[in-house]
Amino acid sequence: MIPRYARPAMTKIWEPENKFRIWFEIEAHAMDAQAKLGVIPAAAAKAVWERGKWEVERIDEIERETKHDVIAFLTNLAEHVGPEARFVHQGMTSSDVLDTCFSVQLVQATDILLKDLDDVLTALKRRALEHKMTVTMGRSHGIHAEPVTIGLKFASFYAEFARNKQRLEVARAEIATCAISGAVGTFANIDPFVEEHVAAKLGLAIEPVSTQVIPRDRHAAYFATLGVIASSIERIATEIRHLQRTEVREAEEYFSPGQKGSSAMPHKRNPVLTENLTGLARVIRGYVVPAMENVALWHERDISHSSVERYIGPDATITLDFALARLAGVIDKLVIYTDAVERNLNQMGGLVFSQRVLLALTQAGVSREDAYVFTQRNAMKVWNGGGTLLDHLKADADVTAKIKPQDIEALFDMGYHTKHVDTIFKRVFGAS
Repeated sequence: MIPRYARPAMTKIWEPENKFRIWFEIEAHAMDAQAKLGVIPAAAAKAVWERGKWEVERIDEIERETKHDVIAFLTNLAEHVGPEARFVHQGMTSSDVLDTCFSVQLVQATDILLKDLDDVLTALKRRALEHKMTVTMGRSHGIHAEPVTIGLKFASFYAEFARNKQRLEVARAEIATCAISGAVGTFANIDPFVEEHVAAKLGLAIEPVSTQVIPRDRHAAYFATLGVIASSIERIATEIRHLQRTEVREAEEYFSPGQKGSSAMPHKRNPVLTENLTGLARVIRGYVVPAMENVALWHERDISHSSVERYIGPDATITLDFALARLAGVIDKLVIYTDAVERNLNQMGGLVFSQRVLLALTQAGVSREDAYVFTQRNAMKVWNGGGTLLDHLKADADVTAKIKPQDIEALFDMGYHTKHVDTIFKRVFGAS
C-alpha cells in the first residue's frame, strides 16, 4: 500500500522484520516442544533462542539463489546458530511457518481494526446524542419523505458499526488458527503436541484438519468481513457527500484554515475526505473475490493462493485501518448547518405531513382510495409551486366535510414524528 493511505502501526505488522520475528518464534517454540518430547536435545532449543538472529538483506540475497523464502530464512538463521541449527524445522513444512505466521499477522492487524471501530463508534454515539432531537428531512429515492432526526441517522450508523465489530470479532476468532502438521497435514513426521504447544504460545487455536495448509474458507470469511465494513464506511460517506451538495448544504466536512478546495475556483469546499473513503471502500471490496477464489486449492495444497495473499493481506488491512481512522475524524468534526436543515425541512410547504392527513381521513370514515385522491390532489398543487398543504386542505370541501379546520391544523405537528426517538435510542444505546 502506498504511504499516502497507510499508518505506521498497521504497516509495521506487514514489514519483513515482523514477519521474520514471527517465523523465528514459530520455529523456536516448535523446538521447545520437540525437546520436551525428546526428539531433539534441549540444548539445541536453548541455542536457537540465545543465538537466533537474521538479516532481511541476507535472507533476500539467499532467496535470489534458492528461490525459496523459508529456506533462505532457515539458512540465514543457521549462520548465527551454528551446528544446533540442524534441529530447526524438524518434521515441519514451509506452510506450517507461512500459514501460522499469516494467522498471527491477521490477528495483530485485527486488534488494530477493532480499536479503530471503537473510535468510530465513540464518534457516532457522541454525534447521535448531540443531535438526538435535531429534526431534519428524511429522504427516500433522494426525494423529501417524512421528518427524521439527525441523531437517528447517526444512531443507524452506530448500530451498523456495532454489528461490524461483532462480525470482525467472529472473523478474528476464525482466522486465529495454527497449523504445524507437516507435509500433507498428517503429522507423520511431527507430533501433534508440537502444534498444540506453538498454538498456545502464539495465542492461537489448533487447526483441526490442515491438509498442509490452513483451509482458505477461513480467510475468505475474514476478507468478506472487511468488505462489509468497507461498504458501511461508504454508506456514511455517501450520506455526507449528498448532504454537502450546495443545493442541500445541511452538513459539511470540516474545512481547516488554509485548506484549498480547488486549484481553479477559490470558493470551492469539496467533500474530498468522504470521496476518498468511497474510493478506498471500492479497493477493499476488490480483495474479497480473490480471497473467495483462494478457497479451491488442488488436493492437499498448492500455492496459487500465496501471491494473492501477499497482496491482499497487507493492502486490505492497511487500507481499512486508514479508512476507519479517517472516518472517525470526519464524523467527529462534521459541521451541521441547522439553519439549512430547517430551511429544507420547510421547503415543500408541509408536504411531509401528507401521510398523516391520509390516515386521518381514513379514520374519519373516508375510503383509503378517496383519502389518497383528496390528499394527493392538494399535495400536487404545492408540488407545482402553489401555497401550503395546510391551506389547500382547509379550502377543500371534501376534506373539511370530514375533518374540522382546527383538527387539520393539529395534524401538522412536528413532534408527531419524533415521539418514538427515545425508544429507538434505547434499543441502540441501552437504557442509559
